[in-house]
Amino acid sequence: MHSPELLLTMYRKMVLARRFEEKAGQAYGQKKIQGFCHLYIGQEAVVVGINEAIRPDDMVMTGYRDHVHPLVRGSDAGMLMAELFGKDTGYSKGKGGSMHFFDIEHHFYGGYGIVGGQIPLAAGLAFASKYRNEDRITVCSFGDAASNQGAMHETFNMASKWKLPVLYVVENNKYGMGTDIARVSAEPDIHQRAVAWNMRGVSVDGMDVLKVHDTVKELAAYIRAGNGPVLLEAYTYRFRGHSMSDAATYRTKEEVEQERLRDPIVKLRELLLKNRSATEPQLDAIDEEVKKIVDDAISFADQSPEPPLEDVWTHGFVEEGEPDEKPRARVRGATDVKWPSYPTDFKVTWDLEPRDPPAATPIKKGAA
Repeated sequence: MHSPELLLTMYRKMVLARRFEEKAGQAYGQKKIQGFCHLYIGQEAVVVGINEAIRPDDMVMTGYRDHVHPLVRGSDAGMLMAELFGKDTGYSKGKGGSMHFFDIEHHFYGGYGIVGGQIPLAAGLAFASKYRNEDRITVCSFGDAASNQGAMHETFNMASKWKLPVLYVVENNKYGMGTDIARVSAEPDIHQRAVAWNMRGVSVDGMDVLKVHDTVKELAAYIRAGNGPVLLEAYTYRFRGHSMSDAATYRTKEEVEQERLRDPIVKLRELLLKNRSATEPQLDAIDEEVKKIVDDAISFADQSPEPPLEDVWTHGFVEEGEPDEKPRARVRGATDVKWPSYPTDFKVTWDLEPRDPPAATPIKKGAA
């Protein structure tokens, strides 16, 4: 059973994610957001289900469809919107923009514009966790099109060999830009490929936040127990185009309308009312609260200053001895920032490579 508190939390976060992205889309149309902008509308059950199933100190990273991931982990909505607007009050002072959100405070280690670029980096984070003897996992999300990148195959082999504590989540929304995954992949059910790396492969309905939550809860425990990485495929669907510049002419209106019948927010709202975990006025109040948060985020971004011209060439690298700059403390004057710290006096308790080489694999009869 899922507690009413958990259900309401997931509902609130999915609605927050939806409203944030809708406002971002409007702002893009008003030319307040420049460059690329990839919205997450329709896929909210995946990120919220994952987030509520892992711990706040677990590490998360994703690709360029990244606005919602830090938002549901607790990042400041106004600062995220300001980053989209390219303003100085953004998490990266407007220099990251839509595809490169980053919030160390909430253990969100980036959106990445290179397709699949986050996959090997997530293995590095997981390696660090294992090296430090930390009880933490890394969750790395990527799209179905990224599953054909060579870096994924190389990384999965290494992650499995070293039993790294990482959950790889392929958010299969069916289309890589405008190409159906079935047209370009010999095995369109991507989790089936996991057997090639001696990894566990699992699939889940990515339009059902409860199924995502329960699946990830079990997989996170499996990974923490030292069983190595897992490949989870969440079958989901984006209601908007690949990016704001995509008219999505490669799919029919009928297909999109059919998929909208599976809207994860509508499904959860209906469940909350059916099992009497919430009333219509309660849910309406949440909707209004979220609307205000997002409206305030837009106002904050609108009123924030542009980055000063003298900062154009700064912050590309961290200079030696330069202290960490805590964004919420800089922008909001926050005094409750819990900045991550990592041990330096630890003892490694595992061998990267077994000292005794494994027995040679016998050649099967008839093999060339």
